[in-house]
Amino acid sequence: MSVHALYVTAAYVITAVVLAGLIGWILLDQLGRKRELAELEASGVRRRSDKAAKS
Repeated sequence: MSVHALYVTAAYVITAVVLAGLIGWILLDQLGRKRELAELEASGVRRRSDKAAKS
């Protein structure tokens, strides 16, 4: 394998790892936000949009 092919392969691998990390981070953050929202709703805090929907 030539030096250029190794460079290109390394670039693709690094890009794939970074993208996978970002996707994982987003998914974990989404779970956290959903958990926080469920805790707020359980404590009685409601969304402003609920008022408009009920009126």
